[in-house]
Amino acid sequence: MPKMGESVHEATIIKWLKNEGDSIELDEPVLEIATDKVDSEIPSPVAGILGKKLFNDGDVIQVGSTIAVINTAGEGGAVAEVAAAPAVAAVEATVSTAAEVASPAVVAEVGDSPSGRFYSPLVKSIAKQENIGIDELEGIAGTGKDGRVTKDDIMAYLPNRGKNGAPAAIPQVQPQPQSKPQAQPAVQIQAPAVSLQGGDEIIEMDRMGKLIAEHMVMSKHVSPHVTSFVEADVTNIVMWRDRIKKEFEKREGEKITFTPIFIEAVCKAIKDFPMINISVDGTNIIIRKNINIGMATALPNGNLIVPVIKNVDRMNLVGITKAVNDLANRARNNKLTPDDISGGTYTLTNVGSFGNVMGTPIINQPQVAIMAVGAVRKKPAVIETPTGDAIAIRHMMFLSHSYDHRVVNGALGGQFVRRVADYLEQFDFNREF
Repeated sequence: MPKMGESVHEATIIKWLKNEGDSIELDEPVLEIATDKVDSEIPSPVAGILGKKLFNDGDVIQVGSTIAVINTAGEGGAVAEVAAAPAVAAVEATVSTAAEVASPAVVAEVGDSPSGRFYSPLVKSIAKQENIGIDELEGIAGTGKDGRVTKDDIMAYLPNRGKNGAPAAIPQVQPQPQSKPQAQPAVQIQAPAVSLQGGDEIIEMDRMGKLIAEHMVMSKHVSPHVTSFVEADVTNIVMWRDRIKKEFEKREGEKITFTPIFIEAVCKAIKDFPMINISVDGTNIIIRKNINIGMATALPNGNLIVPVIKNVDRMNLVGITKAVNDLANRARNNKLTPDDISGGTYTLTNVGSFGNVMGTPIINQPQVAIMAVGAVRKKPAVIETPTGDAIAIRHMMFLSHSYDHRVVNGALGGQFVRRVADYLEQFDFNREF
């Protein structure tokens, strides 16, 4: 079972697409799995025969577990390499030759990749024999699918090891276990009993609905939520978009919505207040280097999913717009991959798309904050002019910022949402794109 993103530790098998004894081509889908809110097909990393399915439909499998055995033979008596990209399942190879295959115990000694990069059992076995640690293995350029390291890559690396700047072997140091404070017994919370009345209908939550419910309850249990509100004048943004949207679509082939502009403002504010872009691990605070902003997207069935735009701070407004449109379209067509919904460091949700003026969003763990943007409405507002204050019709909207009060105090949480509003209000009407 492949690694499918941060904080994703298991997946559910929806259905097998192949039966035992069926022939399988390289990269042909073998089964469908479901993770937190996204379904994916798992392709085969090799061609062969499906020898044995180790789990059934509906089983919940831990990441890293072997889920199937594919029978494949090597050429000239050699063991065929079983390799896989990060988005495919780890598969054991059963070979028809007498060649030695690394045992699971030997493979496990090499360790897991901190970057999530997948290494086949054969590559791990060679690395162990040559005393190549995981840090050195991470530095080897791969020519396989999605940049994975193949047998040929590691064999070609060995003669030049330590030369031309190639990394030398790095001793593997086992971290010493740290003592943790004694955990207090969790308080057991019982849901109230529900009585049925005449005419009531009972329907079961769908799979995604159950996952969302569990995630929301977990988030409220983990983080003490506080929400701050700011009203922003976004008249310049509305007028600018109305002015350029036709030309933008003609030139870029994309429609521009308000969402990319909101995401850009959030990104700028995160640069000003990096302690919003963090996670909590026990008593440690993890300050995220990358700014990866998730955007809550409504699906046709009414559920929400949060695809993530990676490294927003490296994009201009056109790039953000293209990323937003691409992820939104693939979300609505159930084409997202596990990687598309992983790695987020901050989340934006647009409750205004439902006609709501504000909301109190629940934090998307393991992040520490989330912002909801409300509907843009025309309202009379007091504005400052060179000749004095005046009342004018302006486009106004509310920003709601929920944050984890364990690590984000009211000052930081309030200043952050105010800074986002400032960037929106200071938007240049004459801006070029």
